[in-house]
Formats: sequence, structure tokens, C-alpha cells
Amino acid sequence: MGLATVGAALGAIIDGASGDDSAVDGAIIGGVAGTVLKVALPVAVTFATGWLVLKGLGKLRDAAAGRASAA
Repeated sequence: MGLATVGAALGAIIDGASGDDSAVDGAIIGGVAGTVLKVALPVAVTFATGWLVLKGLGKLRDAAAGRASAA
């Protein structure tokens, strides 16, 4: 089951719990949120991994040069 489908189902359940209107708008919002997460989550993980690698390389360079770390 895709992330957009799960998002749509959860959105429909949450929106349907209020009981004031149909759950269709919650399903649409949940589907869009699932699709956005499908793109944003890998981008965020890639960015965080790259940042950690650069931070580690900086500390390694500082240690090799014999400088004290500023952190």
C-alpha cells in the first residue's frame, strides 16, 4: 500500500471523526500529505546525512592538523 493511500485513509478517518461533513476532503488532504512526504522525507534524510559527513570530515581534518575543536 502506497504512502499516499495510507495518508488518504488516515485523513479520511481523522476528518470523518468530527462528523460535521464528509470525509472526502480529509482523504484528499491526507493523500497530498502522503505524496509530499514521499518526496520530502528522502530529501531531508539525504541532507542530514550529507551534513553529518561534512561535519565529520571537518573534525577529522582538524584532528589531523592538530587543532582543537571549536565545538
